[in-house]
Amino acid sequence: MQNKFYILLFLLVSSLNANNTLTDYRINGIYNLQKHMDNELTKIEYWNLQLKNLDTRFGYIESYSNILTCDKSSSTLTLYTKDNNQSYKLQKQYNAYTGKAEGDKRKEGDLKTPIGIYDITKKISKLDSFYGPLAFVTSYPNAYDKYRGKNGSGIWIHGLPTEQERDEYTKGCIAIDNPSIECLDRNIEIDKTLLIIKKEESKEAINKEVLSSILSELYSWRYSWIYNDVESYLAYYSPEFIRYDGMSYKRFLKYKTRIFKKDEKKEIIFNNVNVLPYPNSSDIYKISFKEQYKSKSFEFIGDKVLIVKFNDKKIKIITEK
Repeated sequence: MQNKFYILLFLLVSSLNANNTLTDYRINGIYNLQKHMDNELTKIEYWNLQLKNLDTRFGYIESYSNILTCDKSSSTLTLYTKDNNQSYKLQKQYNAYTGKAEGDKRKEGDLKTPIGIYDITKKISKLDSFYGPLAFVTSYPNAYDKYRGKNGSGIWIHGLPTEQERDEYTKGCIAIDNPSIECLDRNIEIDKTLLIIKKEESKEAINKEVLSSILSELYSWRYSWIYNDVESYLAYYSPEFIRYDGMSYKRFLKYKTRIFKKDEKKEIIFNNVNVLPYPNSSDIYKISFKEQYKSKSFEFIGDKVLIVKFNDKKIKIITEK
């Protein structure tokens, strides 16, 4: 498998400048070719081509085949499904109940439905009859919620009571009628479904140039990480940064500087990359991906989330998990 990668790498780079590439390979071996390709991934021109014919109405998305959007102002939950052309088509729209109180959820018991981007973590089918036949559990509070000091839990998408009466609001969950929750269950795969909760539906299209810039910046951050450029790497972090476990910006700088001093060779691969504008925000984006990291002293394969501010074509990471 690794040999195939190097063959493809060689062919791709050769197509750019065959003579220089062969000379570089002859003198320096495969390392410089790989470094060259890693640098190509940082270029906005590459990402402009990648995004040119993609459906980016929700952002740049590699890992979700279903998008659920909840518009709190119109009390609707809408399901979009990716078709064979990789476009998101409206599949179903359901009338929905949301929290009794208006605004974004801040704390336990405030009767507000959160505004944000969430995964569906599991389905519950054995529950109190008040919640209908089944419920989907969301990932509230997410990394950005915790960064902002929001708390609470138990935000679900669920049905309506089968044996009781209920008011036309919830304590913060999203509720749809029972035939609809069963319909939703038939039409989604939990681990491939994204939930976006908004105050109101946005009428503005997501700018592809912005997405290209953010993806270029993401891979520039990766480039400095792989090739041990600690100064460039840390420049991507905002002084407002707090890691998911509470590590402060100053402690994080010291921690990463110490690690970079090992000067280890690293293999870092990102896949299932998603870049999503945060609802009802002009400059906050959620970046998520599956990370494969390997060095002499440490290996990691798992999910990574960055919350970034995007201004002047630059990203600044404010939290990560």
